[in-house]
Amino acid sequence: MSVQQLFEQQLSVVNVGLPSFAQAIQEVKTPVVHLEWSPPAQGDPAVGMHLAELLVSERVDAANEEAIDRLYEGQPVLLGVARALEVIPEMAERMLLHAGPPIAWGEMCGPMQGAITGAILFEGWASSADEARRLAASGAVRLEPNHHHSAVGPMAGVISPSMPVWIVENQAYGNRAYSNMNEGLGKVLRFGAYDEEVLSRLRWMRDVLGPAMARALEGGGPVELRPLIAQALHMGDEVHNRNVAASGLLFRRLAPALLRSGMDSDDEAAVLEFMAGNDHFFLNVSMASSKSMLDAAHGIPGSSLVTAMARNGVDFGIRVSGLGNEWLTAPAPDIEGLYFPGFSAADANPDLGDSSIAETVGLGGFAMAAAPAIVQFVGGSPQDAVAYSREMRQITLGASPAFTLPALSFGGTASGIDIRLVVDTGVAPIINTGIAHRKAGVGQVGAGLVRAPMACFERAVTRLAEKLAE
Repeated sequence: MSVQQLFEQQLSVVNVGLPSFAQAIQEVKTPVVHLEWSPPAQGDPAVGMHLAELLVSERVDAANEEAIDRLYEGQPVLLGVARALEVIPEMAERMLLHAGPPIAWGEMCGPMQGAITGAILFEGWASSADEARRLAASGAVRLEPNHHHSAVGPMAGVISPSMPVWIVENQAYGNRAYSNMNEGLGKVLRFGAYDEEVLSRLRWMRDVLGPAMARALEGGGPVELRPLIAQALHMGDEVHNRNVAASGLLFRRLAPALLRSGMDSDDEAAVLEFMAGNDHFFLNVSMASSKSMLDAAHGIPGSSLVTAMARNGVDFGIRVSGLGNEWLTAPAPDIEGLYFPGFSAADANPDLGDSSIAETVGLGGFAMAAAPAIVQFVGGSPQDAVAYSREMRQITLGASPAFTLPALSFGGTASGIDIRLVVDTGVAPIINTGIAHRKAGVGQVGAGLVRAPMACFERAVTRLAEKLAE
């Protein structure tokens, strides 16, 4: 065929790159398919070279194979409840743990400072809010991330020494993870509230709820969490912002043993009413379960697997298996979502909390296809929920053998975020989350969706390449 004959035929054009090229072709009535594409790492040549090195590295591939096997073999089991000081590794008398990467008191957001203030009052280390704030600013109370102590907590995530915590053991590898107990909705410590109503509830949780849950688990035996979470996914939960089914399943396991425990009948009734009225009761258990599975895959030299994503309301940070305890951070992003009446984006604090550990393991935003009703809370449509679950498969090392999605023909959730794939595809992890008011104590003002900052993953690619070159 001659060139002349070629140009006399109807052309079909595929355009890659700038959309303006496709628009020019459309203007002359020629069919064109535009493929959205941009160079990896936003065109940064140095990051691009590091990415290329990691993508062809047999050492990284071998490390990831080990890491993903450890992740998928995880067997989290809920063992019991105890006070944080008694069980959390290296927890000290004058120490408070918080969500996200490390941050100093003076740099904390309003909800985090409010939660720290409340925890100091709860522990009795100060008699007024002003005194508590001065104590925190003085350095007399150690402030450290939950993740440095095998723990996690939602929103501000503050854990103090006398708070009761869930104990989850990954029985495949013997490591444990911990989380505080969920206070329910409304005015709560995790959103920075610390008035007498909040402190009274925390004392009741310490003196009644915590011991009741410990008794129930002692009497009823450990609870295997993998099958419980798998069942909840088939019942409409994604086990981050929707925990209705999972909370009900846990209630069904614990209530009979609690009724046989011999505790005071009034306390028993109060505990059962609290559990039944708190649709987020399972959230903190889900977080500890995810943490226990991911910690077993952490610390494998050369691995590019993400083992934590966490936010402190100022910074968003990730940890990578092959980079040990190093944090790769970027500014915490704003959240796009739905707001409660009377509130708007102007009221919102940037992204906050350890609860994105759910997405890190393949739940939450990664499993939204299982929970179409969640879009009424975070925005979008049921079709969007399915699309997010499909999209996340582009950036993971595989699919979970334990957690499956009916809407995707019972395929496994995308699980095992790979920093290489995130940077190569330009697809950032999706997280569904609550939105905290930027001022302490106001509480939750909405819920929505947020993308992890790409800068964290680009920095992680560079650091892992440098580490492998050492």
